Amino acid sequence: MSSSKPLSAGFGRRLASLIYDGLVVIAFAMLTTVVYLLLVQGAVSLGWVALGDAQDVADLIQKNPILYVLRDILLVFVSVSFFGYFWSKSGQTIGMRAWRLQVRRLDGSLPTFWQGAWRSLASLCGLGNLLVLVDFKNQRALQDHLSGCHVVTLSKEDNKQIYRSLD
Repeated sequence: MSSSKPLSAGFGRRLASLIYDGLVVIAFAMLTTVVYLLLVQGAVSLGWVALGDAQDVADLIQKNPILYVLRDILLVFVSVSFFGYFWSKSGQTIGMRAWRLQVRRLDGSLPTFWQGAWRSLASLCGLGNLLVLVDFKNQRALQDHLSGCHVVTLSKEDNKQIYRSLD
């Protein structure tokens, strides 16, 4: 890594990264939903779950509060795991890499998986980034404050170095 101290990430870069990552999370949510539908269909086919008055599996999930809540819990789990995994491995998600951002603990190390998972939940679906607009001194978002982290802007060289070190 370069010897110069990285700058705190501003709102614009964070927003752009959030849009990229939002698209990835939507793709994971779609895949998760398809797998969940197949699992519920399998349970129906095996006779473990009855369709009842539902027209199909999707209708069954909408009408059955347990299946509905289970689906939502699964979607949150997948999303939080996505962020927790990438932040603990390199401090970057796909969108953050594109915008040369990295999440670090205040001591400069990478967050743990659980710290990243908590940071993801604390972001309130990205709304926590609005705090950056009023935290002029530190430019830290709500999730940064609650997780003991900060997001920095990397040089091009430092950004490339992260992925060379993962090989």
